[in-house]
Amino acid sequence: MDFNESKNIFLQIEEWLNNRILEDKIHPGDRIPSVRELAEEMEVNRNTVMRTYSTMENKGILENQRGIGFFVALEAPEIIKNMQKTEFFEKELPRLLERIKLLRLTSKDLIELVTLIKNNDHETQN
Repeated sequence: MDFNESKNIFLQIEEWLNNRILEDKIHPGDRIPSVRELAEEMEVNRNTVMRTYSTMENKGILENQRGIGFFVALEAPEIIKNMQKTEFFEKELPRLLERIKLLRLTSKDLIELVTLIKNNDHETQN
């Protein structure tokens, strides 16, 4: 994983894990790599991975089974979606809307975005 300097590494690892859960690459109930294993794989300090796991455990995304390891909580995908939706609507969308106004984008300019959103509507109705 390539880390960028604009965000703490433990937060980047959390984002990576959250995305893997949302992409169904890691499933609820799955055991995730041990702190040592992930630290070695990502070439980071064990304390960094432990901080990530602790933060995710506090949010209800991971569950620590003492002596066995960390597991993805059954409700993790829903927790992550709700957190990311809130962050999107509070932080990202206002910036996006500002750019749309500034650039005077039209519905024709944004047709691809509207189509994507409509496709998501159909997926959630099934």
